[in-house]
Amino acid sequence: MSDQAQSLRNLVRSQSDPNVRNTRIITVTSGKGGVGKSNFTLNFALSLQKQGYKVLVFDADIGLANIDLLMGVSPKYSLYHLLKREKTIWEIIHKGYNDLEFIAGGSGFNDLMRLTEAEVDYFAEQVNQLNGYVDFIIFDTGAGLSKETLKFIVAATDTIVVTTPEPTAITDAYAIIKMVHSQGHHHVRFQLVVNRVTETHEGKQTADKISLVAKQFLNLDIPTLGFVEDDISVSKAVKKQIPFTVAFPACVATRSIERLAGRFVSGPMVPEPQNGGVKGFLSKMMKLLR
Repeated sequence: MSDQAQSLRNLVRSQSDPNVRNTRIITVTSGKGGVGKSNFTLNFALSLQKQGYKVLVFDADIGLANIDLLMGVSPKYSLYHLLKREKTIWEIIHKGYNDLEFIAGGSGFNDLMRLTEAEVDYFAEQVNQLNGYVDFIIFDTGAGLSKETLKFIVAATDTIVVTTPEPTAITDAYAIIKMVHSQGHHHVRFQLVVNRVTETHEGKQTADKISLVAKQFLNLDIPTLGFVEDDISVSKAVKKQIPFTVAFPACVATRSIERLAGRFVSGPMVPEPQNGGVKGFLSKMMKLLR
């Protein structure tokens, strides 16, 4: 019986062109719904793009995919069409505001977890073409630790956990970190974002609660990426189906997320191309799909 990941191994073994950018894979998740995770993902991507980086958003929120709704775009094709071999990876990429590229997930991510050997190879071959095409691929996952979300967290270069100062959100954010860590995935690089804070002090208090508990009980350091201030402009933008960084470029939430994006890109990057990027992501993902 042939190994279903053989073609992937061949891709991983190939040497990266030193002149080609090493694509960084980011998973954005949350312990519970309603914390503004997808809105954060979209505007974080736009903020990275504003700083000169090329970004692709992959909507991996099964059943509740809404990146397209936040931009008022109706994508014609999704990951489903790729897995059914009806379209190539390039044909399912759509553009939203400021030409931000995204891939709609829909039911496709359910199908991703039930691929045949041939389909795994085809998926790997297609997604690998994105290596070097963008600086960042951001996966917006579902809230909570489903088996699908776990795979994206484990395979990504970085995982951003979005929470709010609400006690239930704090508890659930810590729970998702604990569950991933308790399953032996100690390599996962978590970073915290506290959304909808009334002031910086509240954001720091919230992040400290999670970080201190993670350090005490998991011996895990969870750095804080930043805070996004609560802002009425965000809900106004959602109603308009326009990203708030586009609709209200000078509002406090926009300034918050742009500072946060700047902090992210100035932080530690992947030290070796073969350990990150699309190839590294696929290598980990395919092991989990086997």
